[in-house]
Amino acid sequence: MQRECTVEAVDGTSLYYTVEGEGPVDFALADGIGCDGFIWRYLEPMLLERGRVLHLHMRGHGRSALPAEPARISIPDLADDWGAVFAACGTRRAIVLGHSMGVQVSLETWHRQRAYVAGLALLCGSFENPVGTFHDGPMLRRALPVLQGAARLGGRALERAWNRLVRLPMAFHVARITEIHPDLTRRRDFEPYLDHLSAMNPALFFQMLGEAGSHSARPYLQDIDVPTLVVAGADDRFTPARLSDEMAERIGLAELLTCPEGTHTAPLEHPTLINLHVGRLIDAVLLREAPPAPKRRRRAKAPPPVP
Repeated sequence: MQRECTVEAVDGTSLYYTVEGEGPVDFALADGIGCDGFIWRYLEPMLLERGRVLHLHMRGHGRSALPAEPARISIPDLADDWGAVFAACGTRRAIVLGHSMGVQVSLETWHRQRAYVAGLALLCGSFENPVGTFHDGPMLRRALPVLQGAARLGGRALERAWNRLVRLPMAFHVARITEIHPDLTRRRDFEPYLDHLSAMNPALFFQMLGEAGSHSARPYLQDIDVPTLVVAGADDRFTPARLSDEMAERIGLAELLTCPEGTHTAPLEHPTLINLHVGRLIDAVLLREAPPAPKRRRRAKAPPPVP
């Protein structure tokens, strides 16, 4: 049964998260910006068979509160929020799964909450500055300051317009044409993302995107010492596959999986393939964490009888 919980972050922000299942390991699901769990649709049932699933709504997302201190939306802040959840749940070891910006959050969680993290699954994301590599061009980097300024000035009127535009039926069709695979991604799988995004504060969205653009895990990638799976979509234009190649190469214990024809929503497009490799990651973590088998005592042979 799923339990709904709240915990207070270090800055006083109220964080909402759910806990479901039980087992020898916790699975921490780190969403991308503007997301509320839609990407885990096909992974979560498999994870529940293997352990306990923790799903945190990022600050300013879903049922978590807006940051108590508005400036506290950096990647390190989000990683520290996971530390608060782990402490509240009594986590002993966790495999952190991150998608999109959640990859940066996962890496930073390992960096800042190392005692909890026993493995990493990094799906369709970057280890640094996804703003600068979006579509392998400068478009988003140049546009972001303008979008941030407009969002600050737009106020409630912009929020209402944002809500209406993202909810329009054409939004899914635009995504099919531009970003997601038109045949491999089903409408019912993608629409929860649009529903959640439409309810988000656009100023917070663009501010948080700027924080992701200024973050880099490059300095410590080579220090990651837990089993790691890096998943790339061969046709991902949000975070091009070459970034996953480089990330896996810099992490010594990483396995790289590139999904053919996969886009930024590869976990929805190739669930069987990704579930298989995540299952192998779980096995590697559990095997690594298992105590050594006790040595058998050899019985001394009795000496032969003296004739």
